[in-house]
Amino acid sequence: MSNAARYLLALDQGTTSSRTLVFDRTGRVVGKAQQEFPQILPAPGFVEHDPEAIWESQLATAREALRSAKIEASQIAAIGLTNQRETAILWERDTGKPVANAIVWQSRVSAPICERLKADGFESLFREKTGLVVDAYFSGTKIKHLLDTVPGLRSRAERGEVLFGTVDTFLTWRLTGGRCHVTDSSNASRTLLYNIHTLAWDEELLRILGIPRAMLPEVRSSSEVYGKTDPQWLGVSIPIAGIAGDQQAATFGQACFEPGDAKNTYGTGCFMLMNVGEKPVASKHNLLTTVGWTLNGRTTYCLEGSVFIAGAVVQWLRDGLGLIKNSADVEALCETVSDAGGVYFVPAFTGLGAPYWDADARGAVYGLTRGTKAGHLARAAVESMAYQTFDLAEAMQRDAGSPLKRLKVDGGAAVNDCLMQFQADMLNVPLVRPATTETTALGAAYLAGLAVGYWESTADVARQWNAERRFEPGMPSARRDHLLAGWKDAVRRTLTS
Repeated sequence: MSNAARYLLALDQGTTSSRTLVFDRTGRVVGKAQQEFPQILPAPGFVEHDPEAIWESQLATAREALRSAKIEASQIAAIGLTNQRETAILWERDTGKPVANAIVWQSRVSAPICERLKADGFESLFREKTGLVVDAYFSGTKIKHLLDTVPGLRSRAERGEVLFGTVDTFLTWRLTGGRCHVTDSSNASRTLLYNIHTLAWDEELLRILGIPRAMLPEVRSSSEVYGKTDPQWLGVSIPIAGIAGDQQAATFGQACFEPGDAKNTYGTGCFMLMNVGEKPVASKHNLLTTVGWTLNGRTTYCLEGSVFIAGAVVQWLRDGLGLIKNSADVEALCETVSDAGGVYFVPAFTGLGAPYWDADARGAVYGLTRGTKAGHLARAAVESMAYQTFDLAEAMQRDAGSPLKRLKVDGGAAVNDCLMQFQADMLNVPLVRPATTETTALGAAYLAGLAVGYWESTADVARQWNAERRFEPGMPSARRDHLLAGWKDAVRRTLTS
């Protein structure tokens, strides 16, 4: 690392937008850029992306972030990459051209494959080896769907002509000019193909799904130099030195380095992760056991609860109903009423995730009266994020065998003070919001920086973490119990199984 390399570039490729942030040695954001890209919705419950739109938007934001920071690419010590995790992309080895649209993690298109796997008795095998449930959420069944439905694709894949990658793999391939077909252990652990005990692709699971081994990337650690960017993209060759799925990156960025540390990210979906140490903990309450990160030859595991629709419900209020013009307006609309007026919103637009895993559930609103106003509906929508998080925390504490002492929070909706206070009240534990809320990108930057000696250790990283605000629970227990009972009843009415 040269003396001029004073900054880190974090590529944060999300579900609805691509973002790039430039960090300095103190973890401060000195430049950033963001660009939305189209959501492709071919049928109810099906969600796709154009891989070229992902690539073009990510590259554009990288260039714009450098301009925003008023620095040269030669001043970047390394690039860290974090991504929407379970989204599946297939492309030609020779040309790099995608063979189909990316199938997004939210998509239920492979649900029939999952039902067949369950009917054939494979659910416990997948659970034991991967730590995941058999669900269309994960990328393995998405690969099978493409191989089964795109004419000629399976034979091409068997000949080694077609590659698979999650978004991190696709971007790294493009950035390095096709020289690196890699992923990290955190992303691999979200595919239904990776054995989290042996830390390798599992041949038995590949046979069951009919996925050729030649398609899959090499699995590397979360913090090492994988390759360098082709100079045509940013003008110079820069090491790509950190990769982690978005939620694992956020957990790392929140300095959740000790077992029992937990964070919740309020993004398009809602994701709670708890560090459980260097041995995986099997969930008995429908959570996921996942790789957090692999660093210096040691793998950290997490328990995870995934909510499919969180911040996306605010986008629906904006785009679907037209109740607000901008997502940030939702807090003011919520404050026009003192509470949700008995309204409960279960946002199962693409099914319900943990701990229910009901792919067929669909969104519902309960408790409407003639007195219901737009503010009540908005407040119920926002509160649904807190209720779904409560469900995750309840299951997580049972699996971990210990109570949650506090919850670190981040993501777009974490800036909503009304939501954060309601969340603290529902969980009955303090919530801590960090001074730097860009924890997903920051985690990717930390992983890259550690690989090139920009920071020496996780202790250096932990010292940078600071709280911006702490939300203490203050709701009477009788009121909290009443509200939670109403939520549980609403979910029970929504479930299809």
